[in-house]
Amino acid sequence: MAGSNRSGDLADAQKSIPIGTICAILTTSTVYLSSVLLFAGTVDNLLLRDKFGQSIGGKLVVANMAWPNHWVILIGSFLSTLGAGLQSLTGAPRLLQAIAKDGIIPFLQPFAVSSKRGEPTRALILTVCICQCGILLGNVDLLAPLLSMFFLMCYGFVNLACAVQTLLRTPNWRPRFKFYHWSLSLIGLTLCISVMFMTSWYFALIAMGLAIIVYKYIEYRGAEKEWGDGIRGMALTAARYSLLRLEVAEPHTKNWRPQILVLSKLNDNNMPKYRKIFSFASQLKAGKGLTICVSVIQGDHSKITNKAQDAKAAIRKLMDDEKVKGFCDVLVSREIGDGLSSVIQTIGLGGMKPNTVIAGWPYSWRQDTSSWKYFLQMARAVAACRMALLVPKGINFFPESTHKICGNIDVWWIVHDGGLLMLLPFLLKQHRTWKNCKLRIFTVAQMEDNSIQMKKDLKTFLYHLRIEAEVEVVEM
Repeated sequence: MAGSNRSGDLADAQKSIPIGTICAILTTSTVYLSSVLLFAGTVDNLLLRDKFGQSIGGKLVVANMAWPNHWVILIGSFLSTLGAGLQSLTGAPRLLQAIAKDGIIPFLQPFAVSSKRGEPTRALILTVCICQCGILLGNVDLLAPLLSMFFLMCYGFVNLACAVQTLLRTPNWRPRFKFYHWSLSLIGLTLCISVMFMTSWYFALIAMGLAIIVYKYIEYRGAEKEWGDGIRGMALTAARYSLLRLEVAEPHTKNWRPQILVLSKLNDNNMPKYRKIFSFASQLKAGKGLTICVSVIQGDHSKITNKAQDAKAAIRKLMDDEKVKGFCDVLVSREIGDGLSSVIQTIGLGGMKPNTVIAGWPYSWRQDTSSWKYFLQMARAVAACRMALLVPKGINFFPESTHKICGNIDVWWIVHDGGLLMLLPFLLKQHRTWKNCKLRIFTVAQMEDNSIQMKKDLKTFLYHLRIEAEVEVVEM
Protein backbone atom coordinates (compact mmCIF):
# COMPACT_ATOMS: atom_id res chain seq x y z
CA MET A 1 0.00 0.00 0.00
CA ALA A 2 3.04 2.30 0.06
CA GLY A 3 2.38 3.47 -3.50
CA SER A 4 -1.32 4.10 -2.86
CA ASN A 5 -0.56 6.00 0.35
CA ARG A 6 1.79 8.34 -1.53
CA SER A 7 -0.18 8.44 -4.79
CA GLY A 8 -0.37 12.24 -4.60
CA ASP A 9 3.44 12.48 -4.94
CA LEU A 10 3.71 10.15 -7.96
CA ALA A 11 4.04 11.59 -11.47
CA ASP A 12 1.92 8.83 -13.07
CA ALA A 13 0.13 6.98 -10.27
CA GLN A 14 -1.92 4.76 -12.61
CA LYS A 15 1.24 3.36 -14.14
CA SER A 16 3.56 3.38 -11.13
CA ILE A 17 1.29 1.80 -8.49
CA PRO A 18 0.52 -1.53 -10.30
CA ILE A 19 4.13 -2.03 -11.44
CA GLY A 20 5.64 -1.00 -8.10
CA THR A 21 3.17 -3.06 -6.03
CA ILE A 22 3.62 -6.25 -8.09
CA CYS A 23 7.42 -5.88 -8.13
CA ALA A 24 7.47 -5.31 -4.35
CA ILE A 25 5.30 -8.38 -3.70
CA LEU A 26 7.39 -10.57 -6.01
CA THR A 27 10.65 -9.35 -4.45
CA THR A 28 9.59 -9.83 -0.83
CA SER A 29 7.91 -13.19 -1.56
CA THR A 30 11.10 -14.44 -3.24
CA VAL A 31 13.26 -13.28 -0.33
CA TYR A 32 10.99 -14.74 2.36
CA LEU A 33 10.42 -18.11 0.67
CA SER A 34 14.11 -18.51 -0.22
CA SER A 35 14.98 -17.69 3.42
CA VAL A 36 12.80 -20.58 4.56
CA LEU A 37 14.61 -23.00 2.26
CA LEU A 38 18.09 -21.63 3.04
CA PHE A 39 17.50 -21.72 6.82
CA ALA A 40 16.26 -25.27 6.59
CA GLY A 41 19.34 -26.25 4.56
CA THR A 42 21.97 -24.60 6.80
CA VAL A 43 20.68 -24.63 10.40
CA ASP A 44 20.20 -27.66 12.62
CA ASN A 45 16.54 -28.48 13.19
CA LEU A 46 16.96 -28.38 16.99
CA LEU A 47 18.30 -24.83 16.78
CA LEU A 48 15.39 -23.81 14.55
CA ARG A 49 13.01 -24.95 17.30
CA ASP A 50 14.83 -22.72 19.84
CA LYS A 51 12.46 -19.73 19.57
CA PHE A 52 14.57 -17.13 21.44
CA GLY A 53 18.00 -18.54 20.59
CA GLN A 54 18.87 -19.35 24.23
CA SER A 55 21.24 -22.12 23.17
CA ILE A 56 23.46 -19.58 21.37
CA GLY A 57 23.22 -16.85 23.99
CA GLY A 58 20.23 -15.04 22.53
CA LYS A 59 22.09 -14.09 19.36
CA LEU A 60 20.62 -14.06 15.87
CA VAL A 61 21.24 -17.27 13.89
CA VAL A 62 21.43 -15.34 10.64
CA ALA A 63 24.06 -13.01 12.18
CA ASN A 64 26.29 -15.95 13.08
CA MET A 65 26.12 -17.15 9.47
CA ALA A 66 26.67 -13.72 7.92
CA TRP A 67 29.72 -12.98 5.78
CA PRO A 68 32.10 -11.34 6.44
CA ASN A 69 30.86 -10.26 9.87
CA HIS A 70 27.73 -10.41 12.05
CA TRP A 71 27.56 -6.60 11.97
CA VAL A 72 26.31 -6.80 8.38
CA ILE A 73 23.05 -8.33 9.60
CA LEU A 74 22.75 -6.14 12.68
CA ILE A 75 23.25 -2.91 10.71
CA GLY A 76 21.04 -4.20 7.89
CA SER A 77 18.23 -5.04 10.34
CA PHE A 78 18.52 -1.60 11.94
CA LEU A 79 18.42 0.18 8.56
CA SER A 80 15.49 -1.99 7.39
CA THR A 81 13.52 -1.20 10.54
CA LEU A 82 14.38 2.49 10.23
CA GLY A 83 13.33 2.50 6.57
CA ALA A 84 9.98 0.83 7.33
CA GLY A 85 9.39 3.28 10.18
CA LEU A 86 10.21 6.30 8.02
CA GLN A 87 8.00 4.96 5.24
CA SER A 88 5.07 4.72 7.65
CA LEU A 89 5.95 8.11 9.12
CA THR A 90 5.74 9.71 5.67
CA GLY A 91 2.79 7.71 4.31
CA ALA A 92 0.49 7.80 7.35
CA PRO A 93 0.33 11.62 7.71
CA ARG A 94 -0.52 12.02 4.03
CA LEU A 95 -3.23 9.39 4.34
CA LEU A 96 -4.60 11.16 7.42
CA GLN A 97 -4.50 14.51 5.61
CA ALA A 98 -6.35 13.03 2.59
CA ILE A 99 -9.10 11.66 4.83
CA ALA A 100 -9.37 15.03 6.59
CA LYS A 101 -9.58 16.91 3.26
CA ASP A 102 -12.34 14.61 2.03
CA GLY A 103 -14.43 15.60 5.07
CA ILE A 104 -15.49 11.98 5.66
CA ILE A 105 -14.77 12.17 9.41
CA PRO A 106 -15.66 15.72 10.55
CA PHE A 107 -13.51 15.89 13.71
CA LEU A 108 -10.35 15.33 11.61
CA GLN A 109 -10.81 18.64 9.74
CA PRO A 110 -7.91 20.43 11.54
CA PHE A 111 -5.44 17.91 10.04
CA ALA A 112 -6.34 18.89 6.46
CA VAL A 113 -4.02 21.93 6.67
CA SER A 114 -0.65 21.80 4.86
CA SER A 115 2.50 23.79 5.50
CA LYS A 116 3.95 26.31 3.03
CA ARG A 117 6.02 23.49 1.46
CA GLY A 118 2.95 21.29 1.11
CA GLU A 119 3.86 19.02 4.02
CA PRO A 120 1.10 17.67 6.35
CA THR A 121 2.73 19.11 9.51
CA ARG A 122 -0.24 18.69 11.86
CA ALA A 123 -0.91 15.13 10.70
CA LEU A 124 2.82 14.36 11.10
CA ILE A 125 2.84 15.64 14.70
CA LEU A 126 -0.21 13.49 15.56
CA THR A 127 1.44 10.45 13.96
CA VAL A 128 4.64 11.02 15.98
CA CYS A 129 2.59 11.29 19.20
CA ILE A 130 0.80 8.01 18.46
CA CYS A 131 4.15 6.32 17.72
CA GLN A 132 5.65 7.65 20.95
CA CYS A 133 2.75 6.23 22.96
CA GLY A 134 3.42 2.82 21.43
CA ILE A 135 7.15 3.04 22.17
CA LEU A 136 6.57 4.14 25.79
CA LEU A 137 4.67 0.89 26.44
CA GLY A 138 8.10 -0.73 26.50
CA ASN A 139 6.92 -3.83 24.65
CA VAL A 140 5.99 -3.48 21.00
CA ASP A 141 4.83 -7.11 20.96
CA LEU A 142 1.70 -5.98 22.86
CA LEU A 143 0.71 -3.75 19.94
CA ALA A 144 1.83 -6.01 17.10
CA PRO A 145 -1.37 -8.16 16.90
CA LEU A 146 -3.67 -5.11 17.00
CA LEU A 147 -1.61 -3.25 14.38
CA SER A 148 -1.66 -6.36 12.20
CA MET A 149 -5.45 -6.40 12.45
CA PHE A 150 -5.73 -2.84 11.18
CA PHE A 151 -3.35 -3.50 8.31
CA LEU A 152 -5.30 -6.64 7.36
CA MET A 153 -8.60 -4.75 7.63
CA CYS A 154 -7.21 -2.02 5.40
CA TYR A 155 -6.22 -4.59 2.76
CA GLY A 156 -9.51 -6.43 3.23
CA PHE A 157 -11.64 -3.31 2.76
CA VAL A 158 -9.69 -2.32 -0.36
CA ASN A 159 -10.39 -5.79 -1.79
CA LEU A 160 -14.04 -5.57 -0.75
CA ALA A 161 -14.48 -2.14 -2.35
CA CYS A 162 -12.92 -3.33 -5.63
CA ALA A 163 -15.06 -6.49 -5.71
CA VAL A 164 -18.31 -4.62 -4.92
CA GLN A 165 -17.65 -1.91 -7.52
CA THR A 166 -16.91 -4.53 -10.18
CA LEU A 167 -19.92 -6.74 -9.39
CA LEU A 168 -22.27 -3.73 -9.34
CA ARG A 169 -20.78 -2.46 -12.62
CA THR A 170 -20.59 1.03 -11.17
CA PRO A 171 -20.19 3.57 -14.01
CA ASN A 172 -17.40 5.50 -12.25
CA TRP A 173 -15.37 2.29 -11.65
CA ARG A 174 -13.08 2.03 -14.68
CA PRO A 175 -9.79 0.33 -13.74
CA ARG A 176 -7.11 0.46 -16.43
CA PHE A 177 -5.22 -2.54 -15.09
CA LYS A 178 -5.97 -5.29 -17.64
CA PHE A 179 -5.33 -8.36 -15.49
CA TYR A 180 -7.83 -7.60 -12.73
CA HIS A 181 -10.78 -9.87 -11.90
CA TRP A 182 -13.27 -9.50 -9.06
CA SER A 183 -12.63 -13.07 -7.86
CA LEU A 184 -9.05 -12.04 -6.92
CA SER A 185 -10.47 -9.37 -4.60
CA LEU A 186 -12.83 -11.85 -2.94
CA ILE A 187 -9.95 -14.30 -2.42
CA GLY A 188 -7.86 -11.49 -0.92
CA LEU A 189 -10.72 -10.47 1.40
CA THR A 190 -11.21 -14.09 2.53
CA LEU A 191 -7.50 -14.49 3.23
CA CYS A 192 -7.35 -11.24 5.22
CA ILE A 193 -10.26 -12.25 7.44
CA SER A 194 -8.85 -15.77 7.89
CA VAL A 195 -5.42 -14.48 8.93
CA MET A 196 -7.04 -12.02 11.37
CA PHE A 197 -8.89 -14.76 13.24
CA MET A 198 -5.96 -17.18 13.06
CA THR A 199 -3.68 -14.54 14.59
CA SER A 200 -5.97 -13.47 17.45
CA TRP A 201 -9.73 -13.85 17.39
CA TYR A 202 -10.35 -11.30 20.17
CA PHE A 203 -8.13 -8.64 18.57
CA ALA A 204 -9.96 -9.36 15.30
CA LEU A 205 -13.33 -8.71 16.95
CA ILE A 206 -12.02 -5.50 18.59
CA ALA A 207 -10.72 -4.21 15.24
CA MET A 208 -14.00 -5.05 13.49
CA GLY A 209 -15.95 -3.34 16.28
CA LEU A 210 -13.88 -0.17 15.90
CA ALA A 211 -14.38 -0.24 12.13
CA ILE A 212 -18.16 -0.52 12.58
CA ILE A 213 -18.14 2.39 15.05
CA VAL A 214 -16.22 4.58 12.56
CA TYR A 215 -18.58 3.59 9.73
CA LYS A 216 -21.69 4.31 11.80
CA TYR A 217 -20.23 7.66 12.89
CA ILE A 218 -19.65 8.62 9.25
CA GLU A 219 -23.19 7.47 8.40
CA TYR A 220 -24.61 9.42 11.36
CA ARG A 221 -22.84 12.64 10.37
CA GLY A 222 -24.15 12.18 6.85
CA ALA A 223 -20.84 12.59 5.00
CA GLU A 224 -21.44 12.64 1.26
CA LYS A 225 -18.75 12.79 -1.40
CA GLU A 226 -18.77 12.81 -5.17
CA TRP A 227 -17.63 9.18 -5.52
CA GLY A 228 -20.89 7.81 -4.09
CA ASP A 229 -21.58 4.97 -1.70
CA GLY A 230 -20.97 1.29 -2.49
CA ILE A 231 -23.59 0.22 0.04
CA ARG A 232 -26.17 2.36 -1.75
CA GLY A 233 -25.20 0.71 -5.02
CA MET A 234 -25.69 -2.71 -3.44
CA ALA A 235 -29.09 -1.66 -2.11
CA LEU A 236 -30.08 -0.41 -5.56
CA THR A 237 -29.04 -3.67 -7.20
CA ALA A 238 -30.85 -5.73 -4.55
CA ALA A 239 -34.00 -3.61 -4.97
CA ARG A 240 -33.90 -4.04 -8.74
CA TYR A 241 -33.47 -7.80 -8.40
CA SER A 242 -36.34 -8.04 -5.88
CA LEU A 243 -38.67 -5.93 -8.03
CA LEU A 244 -38.01 -8.13 -11.05
CA ARG A 245 -38.64 -11.26 -8.97
CA LEU A 246 -41.96 -9.83 -7.72
CA GLU A 247 -42.99 -9.10 -11.30
CA VAL A 248 -42.58 -12.73 -12.42
CA ALA A 249 -45.76 -14.12 -10.82
CA GLU A 250 -48.95 -12.83 -9.27
CA PRO A 251 -48.93 -12.81 -5.45
CA HIS A 252 -50.70 -15.72 -3.76
CA THR A 253 -53.64 -14.87 -1.53
CA LYS A 254 -51.77 -16.28 1.48
CA ASN A 255 -48.94 -13.82 0.86
CA TRP A 256 -51.29 -10.86 0.38
CA ARG A 257 -50.65 -7.89 2.60
CA PRO A 258 -51.92 -4.32 2.36
CA GLN A 259 -49.57 -2.07 0.39
CA ILE A 260 -51.13 1.25 1.32
CA LEU A 261 -51.71 4.40 -0.72
CA VAL A 262 -52.83 7.22 1.58
CA LEU A 263 -54.72 10.01 -0.22
CA SER A 264 -54.25 13.03 2.02
CA LYS A 265 -56.29 16.18 1.60
CA LEU A 266 -54.57 19.52 2.23
CA ASN A 267 -56.09 22.44 4.13
CA ASP A 268 -55.86 26.15 3.30
CA ASN A 269 -52.40 26.34 4.93
CA ASN A 270 -51.02 23.69 2.57
CA MET A 271 -50.85 21.19 5.45
CA PRO A 272 -52.41 17.68 5.63
CA LYS A 273 -55.98 18.13 6.86
CA TYR A 274 -56.39 14.85 8.76
CA ARG A 275 -53.33 14.03 10.85
CA LYS A 276 -54.83 10.87 12.30
CA ILE A 277 -55.16 9.24 8.90
CA PHE A 278 -51.37 8.86 9.07
CA SER A 279 -51.67 7.40 12.58
CA PHE A 280 -54.19 4.89 11.25
CA ALA A 281 -51.85 3.90 8.39
CA SER A 282 -48.96 3.48 10.83
CA GLN A 283 -51.09 1.35 13.18
CA LEU A 284 -52.36 -0.77 10.31
CA LYS A 285 -48.81 -1.52 9.15
CA ALA A 286 -47.31 -1.69 12.66
CA GLY A 287 -44.43 0.44 11.28
CA LYS A 288 -43.62 -2.03 8.48
CA GLY A 289 -44.47 -2.51 4.84
CA LEU A 290 -44.89 -0.14 1.93
CA THR A 291 -46.84 3.08 2.45
CA ILE A 292 -47.11 5.89 -0.09
CA CYS A 293 -48.74 9.18 0.95
CA VAL A 294 -49.93 11.43 -1.88
CA SER A 295 -51.77 14.75 -2.07
CA VAL A 296 -53.28 16.29 -5.19
CA ILE A 297 -53.16 20.08 -5.68
CA GLN A 298 -55.24 21.87 -8.30
CA GLY A 299 -53.37 24.26 -10.56
CA ASP A 300 -50.58 24.66 -13.11
CA HIS A 301 -47.41 22.79 -12.13
CA SER A 302 -45.09 25.34 -13.74
CA LYS A 303 -46.59 28.10 -11.59
CA ILE A 304 -46.99 26.43 -8.17
CA THR A 305 -43.90 24.24 -8.02
CA ASN A 306 -42.80 25.82 -4.72
CA LYS A 307 -46.21 25.20 -3.19
CA ALA A 308 -46.00 21.53 -4.17
CA GLN A 309 -42.51 21.23 -2.64
CA ASP A 310 -43.70 22.83 0.61
CA ALA A 311 -46.67 20.47 0.76
CA LYS A 312 -44.39 17.48 0.19
CA ALA A 313 -42.08 18.61 3.01
CA ALA A 314 -45.11 18.98 5.32
CA ILE A 315 -46.31 15.46 4.48
CA ARG A 316 -42.81 14.04 5.04
CA LYS A 317 -42.58 15.72 8.46
CA LEU A 318 -45.98 14.35 9.47
CA MET A 319 -44.96 10.86 8.32
CA ASP A 320 -41.80 11.07 10.41
CA ASP A 321 -43.77 12.28 13.44
CA GLU A 322 -46.25 9.41 13.11
CA LYS A 323 -43.45 6.90 12.30
CA VAL A 324 -44.95 5.98 8.93
CA LYS A 325 -42.30 4.11 6.95
CA GLY A 326 -42.67 4.92 3.28
CA PHE A 327 -42.65 7.55 0.57
CA CYS A 328 -44.56 10.75 -0.10
CA ASP A 329 -45.33 12.83 -3.16
CA VAL A 330 -47.52 15.70 -4.36
CA LEU A 331 -49.23 15.75 -7.74
CA VAL A 332 -50.29 19.00 -9.39
CA SER A 333 -53.27 18.57 -11.70
CA ARG A 334 -55.68 20.92 -13.46
CA GLU A 335 -58.59 18.85 -12.06
CA ILE A 336 -58.56 17.16 -8.63
CA GLY A 337 -60.63 14.21 -9.87
CA ASP A 338 -58.32 13.55 -12.82
CA GLY A 339 -55.29 13.87 -10.55
CA LEU A 340 -56.68 11.32 -8.07
CA SER A 341 -57.45 8.92 -10.93
CA SER A 342 -53.94 9.34 -12.35
CA VAL A 343 -52.31 8.71 -8.95
CA ILE A 344 -54.35 5.53 -8.35
CA GLN A 345 -53.54 4.17 -11.82
CA THR A 346 -49.84 4.96 -11.99
CA ILE A 347 -48.45 5.02 -8.44
CA GLY A 348 -45.92 2.35 -7.46
CA LEU A 349 -43.53 0.18 -9.43
CA GLY A 350 -44.03 -3.41 -10.57
CA GLY A 351 -44.81 -5.77 -7.71
CA MET A 352 -44.59 -2.87 -5.24
CA LYS A 353 -47.72 -1.12 -6.48
CA PRO A 354 -50.20 -0.31 -3.71
CA ASN A 355 -53.20 -2.62 -3.44
CA THR A 356 -55.09 -0.69 -0.74
CA VAL A 357 -56.23 2.94 -0.73
CA ILE A 358 -56.99 4.88 2.45
CA ALA A 359 -59.04 7.99 1.85
CA GLY A 360 -60.86 10.40 4.14
CA TRP A 361 -64.64 10.71 4.24
CA PRO A 362 -66.05 13.80 2.41
CA TYR A 363 -67.63 15.46 5.44
CA SER A 364 -68.66 18.60 3.52
CA TRP A 365 -70.54 16.72 0.80
CA ARG A 366 -73.83 18.47 1.64
CA GLN A 367 -72.39 21.98 1.24
CA ASP A 368 -69.71 21.29 -1.40
CA THR A 369 -70.94 19.30 -4.40
CA SER A 370 -67.40 18.85 -5.75
CA SER A 371 -66.47 16.99 -2.56
CA TRP A 372 -68.72 13.98 -3.15
CA LYS A 373 -68.05 14.04 -6.90
CA TYR A 374 -64.29 13.72 -6.33
CA PHE A 375 -64.92 11.00 -3.76
CA LEU A 376 -67.08 8.94 -6.14
CA GLN A 377 -64.60 9.43 -8.97
CA MET A 378 -61.82 8.21 -6.68
CA ALA A 379 -63.90 5.21 -5.54
CA ARG A 380 -64.64 4.22 -9.15
CA ALA A 381 -60.93 4.45 -10.05
CA VAL A 382 -60.02 2.25 -7.05
CA ALA A 383 -62.65 -0.32 -8.06
CA ALA A 384 -61.49 -0.31 -11.69
CA CYS A 385 -57.89 -0.97 -10.54
CA ARG A 386 -59.10 -3.90 -8.36
CA MET A 387 -57.77 -2.32 -5.17
CA ALA A 388 -59.19 -2.36 -1.64
CA LEU A 389 -60.66 0.91 -0.38
CA LEU A 390 -60.60 1.87 3.31
CA VAL A 391 -62.58 4.95 4.38
CA PRO A 392 -62.03 5.60 8.13
CA LYS A 393 -65.11 7.70 8.86
CA GLY A 394 -64.79 9.85 11.96
CA ILE A 395 -61.00 9.76 11.70
CA ASN A 396 -60.62 12.59 14.24
CA PHE A 397 -61.97 10.27 16.94
CA PHE A 398 -59.45 7.50 16.15
CA PRO A 399 -56.75 6.88 18.82
CA GLU A 400 -53.26 8.32 18.61
CA SER A 401 -50.35 5.94 18.06
CA THR A 402 -49.06 6.78 21.54
CA HIS A 403 -52.35 5.77 23.23
CA LYS A 404 -53.45 2.33 24.40
CA ILE A 405 -57.12 1.49 24.23
CA CYS A 406 -59.26 -1.37 25.50
CA GLY A 407 -62.61 -2.69 24.33
CA ASN A 408 -63.88 -4.54 21.28
CA ILE A 409 -63.18 -4.36 17.58
CA ASP A 410 -66.45 -5.35 15.92
CA VAL A 411 -66.39 -6.68 12.36
CA TRP A 412 -69.72 -6.91 10.53
CA TRP A 413 -69.01 -9.62 7.99
CA ILE A 414 -71.91 -9.31 5.58
CA VAL A 415 -70.24 -10.21 2.27
CA HIS A 416 -67.52 -12.86 1.95
CA ASP A 417 -64.49 -10.95 0.64
CA GLY A 418 -61.76 -13.55 0.94
CA GLY A 419 -60.84 -12.59 4.50
CA LEU A 420 -59.82 -8.92 4.13
CA LEU A 421 -62.20 -7.85 6.90
CA MET A 422 -60.59 -10.48 9.14
CA LEU A 423 -57.08 -9.43 8.23
CA LEU A 424 -57.47 -5.70 8.94
CA PRO A 425 -58.35 -6.00 12.67
CA PHE A 426 -55.66 -8.66 13.03
CA LEU A 427 -53.08 -6.22 11.62
CA LEU A 428 -54.36 -3.43 13.87
CA LYS A 429 -53.95 -5.69 16.92
CA GLN A 430 -50.24 -6.05 16.09
CA HIS A 431 -49.84 -2.40 17.09
CA ARG A 432 -49.59 -1.53 20.77
CA THR A 433 -52.52 0.91 20.50
CA TRP A 434 -55.02 -1.87 19.69
CA LYS A 435 -53.20 -4.80 21.29
CA ASN A 436 -55.52 -5.08 24.32
CA CYS A 437 -58.75 -5.03 22.27
CA LYS A 438 -60.86 -8.13 21.72
CA LEU A 439 -62.12 -9.08 18.27
CA ARG A 440 -65.79 -9.85 17.67
CA ILE A 441 -67.17 -11.10 14.35
CA PHE A 442 -70.83 -10.45 13.57
CA THR A 443 -72.55 -12.03 10.59
CA VAL A 444 -76.14 -11.72 9.46
CA ALA A 445 -78.43 -14.71 8.85
CA GLN A 446 -81.95 -14.91 7.61
CA MET A 447 -84.67 -16.82 9.46
CA GLU A 448 -84.49 -19.83 7.11
CA ASP A 449 -80.66 -20.12 7.51
CA ASN A 450 -79.10 -22.58 9.93
CA SER A 451 -77.52 -20.04 12.29
CA ILE A 452 -75.94 -22.74 14.48
CA GLN A 453 -74.17 -24.33 11.51
CA MET A 454 -73.21 -20.87 10.21
CA LYS A 455 -71.61 -20.00 13.54
CA LYS A 456 -69.75 -23.32 13.58
CA ASP A 457 -68.48 -22.81 10.01
CA LEU A 458 -67.32 -19.29 10.82
CA LYS A 459 -65.44 -20.50 13.90
CA THR A 460 -63.73 -23.16 11.76
CA PHE A 461 -62.84 -20.51 9.19
CA LEU A 462 -61.28 -18.30 11.90
CA TYR A 463 -59.42 -21.29 13.33
CA HIS A 464 -57.81 -21.98 9.95
CA LEU A 465 -56.91 -18.28 9.71
CA ARG A 466 -55.33 -18.52 13.22
CA ILE A 467 -57.41 -15.55 14.40
CA GLU A 468 -58.89 -15.51 17.87
CA ALA A 469 -62.33 -13.87 17.94
CA GLU A 470 -65.83 -14.20 19.32
CA VAL A 471 -68.46 -15.16 16.75
CA GLU A 472 -72.04 -13.83 16.87
CA VAL A 473 -74.79 -14.65 14.33
CA VAL A 474 -77.51 -12.00 14.13
CA GLU A 475 -80.80 -13.19 12.70
CA MET A 476 -82.79 -10.73 10.57
